[in-house]
Order: sequence, then structure tokens, then C-alpha cells
Amino acid sequence: MAAQSAAIDIVDFMKLTRKGHYSVKAMLDLVVWAKRKPVSVREISDRQSIPAPYLEKILIALRQADLVESIRGVQGGYKLKRSPKDISLGEILSAVGEDTSPLPRLKPQEKLASDWVTFALWQRLDRKFKDALYEICLEDLYYDARSWQASQGQSAGFIV
Repeated sequence: MAAQSAAIDIVDFMKLTRKGHYSVKAMLDLVVWAKRKPVSVREISDRQSIPAPYLEKILIALRQADLVESIRGVQGGYKLKRSPKDISLGEILSAVGEDTSPLPRLKPQEKLASDWVTFALWQRLDRKFKDALYEICLEDLYYDARSWQASQGQSAGFIV
């Protein structure tokens, strides 16, 4: 039974909320479409199927974290503030308040060595996982998504 429980815990290592998922989708959309001109909330919303009012809140959080900038006016919208290679997945998720802690929060409850070994393992995995989130950049995610799309025979458009 313990082995089965451990397998479930590892599968549920981190749960990405809708806000976290949408924030990454919006940022990837900006990588593709905001190269020449700022992109409106409506354009991102339509392409990525994200409700516009919710997307606006996400983009405000990303702007406050200095990841995107907003341009006012008729031709306004949003664009990346830095190069995609200089924006990490960890920064994006942190900007929108995503909890990047592994699930579940394990703490040794007994004085058994196996509990402490499990606890130490989760602590190390937590550190490695957080390091990885800050090493994966938006550019990496973009190329991964493009590669997957090409492997599926899809070439037109880009929907994350």
C-alpha cells in the first residue's frame, strides 16, 4: 500500500492552476505575435480561449512583475519586456501567485528512519524542482511547443 501511495504522490508533484496555465499560454502567445506590434487582450483571448477579463488580470500581474509592458492607444496592447530567453517559467508562475511547492507537504510524523528518508527526499526534490523552473526559459517552451506542433503535422497558427 505504501508503494501505491508514493506513486500517487509523485504523479501529483505539482498542480498547475488555471491561472498558471493561462499565464504561460499568454506569454507564449506574445512570443509569437508581439514581435512587430503590441497584441491586444482580445487577440490573445480569442487565439488562446482565455476569458478576456481573467486574462486582463493575469497581464496586469505580469506587467507588475516587469515581464510584459502595456502600450496605450488604438494600436496598443501588450508585448514582452525582455527577450524570451531571459524570462523563466519560474518568474511567470511566481508573478501570478502560482504555488510551486511540491504536493503533498510531507513532514515526518514518526521517529522512523523511513519517514525521515522520505522527508529528506521531498526536500531535495523541492529544491531541484524550483531550480528547474527558473532554468527553463520562455524561449525553451516556445521551441518545445513548436517542435510538438510540427511532429503533429500542424504548421499554420500557434495555439498553446
